[in-house]
Amino acid sequence: MDRHWLLTSTTYGKWLPGDVRGFVSNVRDGPGREVRHNIPGTPYDADMPGLRRFAVQKLRGPPVRFVKGQAEVLLGQFQETAAHRGWMLLAVAIMSNHVHLVVGVPGDPDPETLLRDFKSYGSRALNRRWSKPVSDTWWTESGSKRKLANEAAILAAVRYVIEQEFPLVLWTAPIPELNLAGGRLV
Repeated sequence: MDRHWLLTSTTYGKWLPGDVRGFVSNVRDGPGREVRHNIPGTPYDADMPGLRRFAVQKLRGPPVRFVKGQAEVLLGQFQETAAHRGWMLLAVAIMSNHVHLVVGVPGDPDPETLLRDFKSYGSRALNRRWSKPVSDTWWTESGSKRKLANEAAILAAVRYVIEQEFPLVLWTAPIPELNLAGGRLV
């Protein structure tokens, strides 16, 4: 694989701009243009009550929270999507309000395309089994896409994914360097 990515997306309405826990979204940095504070190792934005209130008012339906059955369906679909595209899925964590994926890809495709494909096919699988959400989407727009520059970064990302608190589903490929045999962990 030529490139590796840590992809993250939140469920619709569960982690809004302005959140006290922190968030990555466009914000005004003084008068004029918007900026996005999303460079690894640098501070991100947090606790902007006015922005959060605005985001809540714009919701088109109640927030989405995955349950275990939905997480299991998503895992299967993420694996199918990666196999179909010729991508190498290394780790997946699905929590009630967000997902993390570590994926290797040939070439250098736009990471937004990778995340969009995982979410799009995941949505289709969820829609087949459960009603489409009132908001008409399971996901927030876009998500975090972090390029993993070397093997150490890839292993650190996998470690980060499998150490998530309260996962509904965890899965890894076999990774000898981390003593992971691969398969479903939860």
